[in-house]
Amino acid sequence: MARRPASISSLPLNALRSFEAAARHLSFTKAGLELRVSQAAVSQQVRILEESLRVKLFRRLTRGLALTEEGEALLPAISDAFSQINQVLDRFENGRIREILTIGVVGTFASGWLLPRLRSFTAAHPHIDVRIFANNNRVDLGGEGLDYAIRFGDGAWHGTNAEPLVDAHFTPMCAPTVAKRLKNPVDLHKEVLLRSYRLGEWAQWFDGVKCRQPRMTGPTFDSSVSLAHAAAQGAGVALLPVVLFSDDLSRKRLVCPYDSQVYLGSYWLSSLKSKKHSPAMKAFRDWILAECKKKRARHP
Repeated sequence: MARRPASISSLPLNALRSFEAAARHLSFTKAGLELRVSQAAVSQQVRILEESLRVKLFRRLTRGLALTEEGEALLPAISDAFSQINQVLDRFENGRIREILTIGVVGTFASGWLLPRLRSFTAAHPHIDVRIFANNNRVDLGGEGLDYAIRFGDGAWHGTNAEPLVDAHFTPMCAPTVAKRLKNPVDLHKEVLLRSYRLGEWAQWFDGVKCRQPRMTGPTFDSSVSLAHAAAQGAGVALLPVVLFSDDLSRKRLVCPYDSQVYLGSYWLSSLKSKKHSPAMKAFRDWILAECKKKRARHP
């Protein structure tokens, strides 16, 4: 009767650990030092594994070891398995497992709203590891493995649940030196108007102030953060959301030459309808909605 192939359940863990360490070091002695056992103990465990698999995993050389073809085939699988186990074990802390929360955030909201407040969430939920990925509003929740995406728009994204966070009212902003030249909206006809990749935003603002829109020739940016940085350097005038650039305005890096604002959309917390919300997701949702509510209460 043919002998059945070895299964993972029939292989001793110590033998697998000894093989993985010896294969990395190509030395039983160095593997023994890492595992805190003798060189002979490592050699014996490898021999047990070889007998279980009925193959040779190493060629014993005069100076050290070399993997056989069978050993080379086995090593990546064993290394990946131990790596995954260690990653999970590293997440255990004080009797509970650390949760991972992955969030994609449009860069403007990340720098202007989320990051200054994030410390309060991590302090309240130290067992949650938050991973932030900034984007320019183009995001694939499923393809990128995100729990949430915070993005700008009207909240109508196919296959997602979206909850409003912050309304965005836009107004022209520029460096103080540029603002000195601006008295009336028509003065913008003489300035470089910096543009977002979202078309038509300047047109809506000019419509709101009953002024003809000039011919648009300024550079286009895919990020409001870059747009604001260019404006602060005196490169032109940018149309930006006031609520997310309060720090730049308070520090006078940017100024608003006009009072007129136009509503162009909101920032939303979105997640896939098909995704089951984990405890970490529920904690973050409750926290961010409460923070936004407090912000609206202070600035109705």
